[in-house]
Amino acid sequence: MKKNISRRKFIDNTIKASLGTAIATGFPTIVPASVFGKYAPSNRINVASIGCGRISTSHDMTGISRYAGARIIAVCDLDRNRANAGPQAVKTNYEKNASVNGGLKGDWDIKVYYNYKELLQNKDIDAVHISLPDHQHAVVAVHAVNAGKDVYLQKPAALTIEEGRILSNAVKKSGRILQMGSQQRSVDPWPQFKRACELVRNGRIGTLKTIEVGLPGDPGGGNRIEMPVPASLDYDAWLGTTPEVYYTEERVHSQDFSPKGIGSRPGWLRCEQFGAGMITGWGSHHIDIAHWAMGLEYSGPTEIWGKANFPTDDPNYKGLWDVHGIFKTEAMYANGVHMIVSNELPNGVKFIGTDGWIWVTRGNYRITDSDPVADKDGIKPIDASNPAILQSVIGANEIHLYDSPEQHINWLECIKTRKEPVAPVEVGHRSCSACLLHQIAMKLKRKIYWDPVKETFANDDKEASAMLKRPRRKKYDFDA
Repeated sequence: MKKNISRRKFIDNTIKASLGTAIATGFPTIVPASVFGKYAPSNRINVASIGCGRISTSHDMTGISRYAGARIIAVCDLDRNRANAGPQAVKTNYEKNASVNGGLKGDWDIKVYYNYKELLQNKDIDAVHISLPDHQHAVVAVHAVNAGKDVYLQKPAALTIEEGRILSNAVKKSGRILQMGSQQRSVDPWPQFKRACELVRNGRIGTLKTIEVGLPGDPGGGNRIEMPVPASLDYDAWLGTTPEVYYTEERVHSQDFSPKGIGSRPGWLRCEQFGAGMITGWGSHHIDIAHWAMGLEYSGPTEIWGKANFPTDDPNYKGLWDVHGIFKTEAMYANGVHMIVSNELPNGVKFIGTDGWIWVTRGNYRITDSDPVADKDGIKPIDASNPAILQSVIGANEIHLYDSPEQHINWLECIKTRKEPVAPVEVGHRSCSACLLHQIAMKLKRKIYWDPVKETFANDDKEASAMLKRPRRKKYDFDA
């Protein structure tokens, strides 16, 4: 294994070694291009993985390992078994992508941490990707930018609208680059979303009137039986800012640490203590696309209403999971657009205008009550009321949206250029806020009125306002 040393020390050692050879032999020495080239140690981005679960190992590590100018040099997880499996996951991803990353195979020392705050103290780490349960997103990201790290943050941005605002403000103050994991904005692997948004923004379906967003709900269930906390897991730190509650495996993640076990869907996704369910889990993707097409990425709805079934509505419910099931919520925007979000709609986003409609989705996928799965029957990734709409050329003087090749690559390039990424933190906060407003309407079972400029509820709605935040345990809070 190659020992990981600082970029500056690497350069100094290499130059000294080269000069020494030149003096000893009496001949000039050619210093390798890798020392001074595009991907020289001084130009490389050292990345750390905070979280070594399903999304981290199968998605984020994969995206980062495709980029020759970056190295994942550290991993961290509060579950020691997952953390210890992290270096092999890094190596596997680099080997898998060796044909596109210049032959990198992860053959360097990868340091293992069990506490992310210790990792953030490592000055050799330039950036982190955060792939954690939803309730940890904002807090860990704030600590990371305050430590001077650039951040790739999995969606949704935050557990509450209050936390999202704290996050966005902290990133702006720090000057760090934060990219949200809203990968539908990048052309790899789904160019159809950007294309659909450009067509809508440039009036190819006339005046936009309605947006239909299809999302699933989650089922009830889950084992409530209290279990001993695994010796490998720092469970109190895993709970983080949320209230103390007894451990049971289906509240957290699988204790099977094989690739299959780590890749299984964790139970926390279905617990309101840690997230809002599919309305933020998948809503953060599709509602973000709806905002992009409207040009309202920095705003939000003004009226929201709807209904949902929650497992806990049944007084005899004995399960653990309590996020929403089947639902239908609606919203109005200041531009007059009416949004409908429902599990009864097909997975994707449909834009309906005065002159036609455009439909967009990820393609050969359908959403189950667990995750997207391949659909053998296939589905058009983009469709329209008239095929001519999709063949339309966007002119030079029309609206052209941000062109991002791939979400992680865009992030890494922006770290170098210090330009804003395709999915900056404020955009992520706004799409997450819209999702959380739909959840608040579900819970209150009535219409709520929102001011997206002030980020407050109209009419002094104290009941709704109380749901903008949740109590946080001080020892894991933003200023801890």
